Amino acid sequence: MALIDSHAHLNDPRFAPDRPAVLERARLAGVTGIINVGYDLPSSRLAAEMAEREPDCWAVVGVHPHDAALVNDSVLADLRNMAQGSKVVGIGESGLDYFRNLAPPEVQQQVFARFIHLAADLDLPLVVHCRDAQDDVLRLLDEHATGEQRVIMHCFAGGLSFARACVDRGYWLGLAGTLTYPKAHGLREVAATVPPDRLLVETDCPWLPPQGHRGQRNEPAYVAEVAERLAVVRGLTIQAVGEMTAANVAAAFGLPPH
Repeated sequence: MALIDSHAHLNDPRFAPDRPAVLERARLAGVTGIINVGYDLPSSRLAAEMAEREPDCWAVVGVHPHDAALVNDSVLADLRNMAQGSKVVGIGESGLDYFRNLAPPEVQQQVFARFIHLAADLDLPLVVHCRDAQDDVLRLLDEHATGEQRVIMHCFAGGLSFARACVDRGYWLGLAGTLTYPKAHGLREVAATVPPDRLLVETDCPWLPPQGHRGQRNEPAYVAEVAERLAVVRGLTIQAVGEMTAANVAAAFGLPPH
């Protein structure tokens, strides 16, 4: 079975004590690829370094909107240089987070626009973080993204109307462990309704573990449980979901077919 965790943070310090064991558990669970996503310069560097060491890992480099106020020309230049690595396959995660507002919204918007342009300049997909900011995220993408720009809406949490707006623009939707939560009826409606070629599965580990692991550290092996729920929602086998989502990851990130 081909199963790819399209958004993980094995670069997080919580994985430092046992990262090799975490990778081994993922492989035993059928995970054939992991995309590690940066959220600041150090985590982006570590993701890129891991990608060079591990044949089944790739990297995305960027700065989370919580730290948007720290982004300047020097930071963007460092990220541009990192992105020259052969296994760096995207820019992000960037976007807007109005839930916690750890950076002023106007700063988040300015920085997000710069990341949209950086991804376009490098012809890399943009991994988007969007929390309580759907209208502004779409507006900024409409204003700054190119017509052919690849965009992944990571850890999708919106309703059906937002999902349709994203799909109409050709974006992919990343489904995380929240798909398994008992009250996530709206998300399961999205998962059942949108075209199958727009769906990815992810963990966002170490956060958002599936329902059976709530309160624990999440890890890439658990992406199989997200895929299992997606299989139920769409009336497919987990093997079919694995093949479908792996093909979608390949299209979104330019990976070789799994």
